[in-house]
Amino acid sequence: MLKARIRSSMAPVSIVEVLRKTALFSALSEPELAALAQRARVRACQAGEILFSEGDPCSGLYIVAKGRVRIFKISPAGREQVLAAEGPGGSIAELPVFDGGPYPASVAAQEPSELLFISRRDFQAFCLEHPEVALKVLQVVGARLRRLVGIIEELSFSTVRHRLISWILRRSEAEGAAFPLGASHQELAAQIGTVRELVSRNLTRLQAQGFIAIDAPEVRVLDHAGLEAELASVV
Repeated sequence: MLKARIRSSMAPVSIVEVLRKTALFSALSEPELAALAQRARVRACQAGEILFSEGDPCSGLYIVAKGRVRIFKISPAGREQVLAAEGPGGSIAELPVFDGGPYPASVAAQEPSELLFISRRDFQAFCLEHPEVALKVLQVVGARLRRLVGIIEELSFSTVRHRLISWILRRSEAEGAAFPLGASHQELAAQIGTVRELVSRNLTRLQAQGFIAIDAPEVRVLDHAGLEAELASVV
């Protein structure tokens, strides 16, 4: 896979707009946003391109301007586990910017994307000048930690069926009863911590039981209450 390319075609006003819509910088004034925008560079990625790899030295913070990226780890056996996905306004690598360690996970573009990059030195200096940004960083890192604890709980204490039902319910609550699958079975397997064959098998079983209907690339939830009951009963 290729590394992301650096470019500078995004207009400064567009960079300010991206920063304004990012949780980390929502409390900043217009002059402060403009000052931060001057320190930001634009990096363009094609689908599948690696932004950085686990273990790389942390060079700075990223903000998703367009597109979507996934944060993931690879096991020694080569299996991928997706930790999170970030769309426009999402921030990446807040923690290593401060603790000085390497990037703890890898990040790749799921689709053609543009990201803002702020170097570690510039971001630390900016946080010293604007303590409210550092407090926002704590909020974002805290929310991400809660999400990781949830992943650990799901992987440790639930079945593949349980995790798949949970994923379907989250998508339906966010997007409605019908939503695009949005990922191959392999990619979905990486999100819920299993292998493609088990995803396919469990999707087929849920459809046969009348809980969902699959009309590729769309999934429709037919029995929301039934799925919730199944989720509550699975150990």
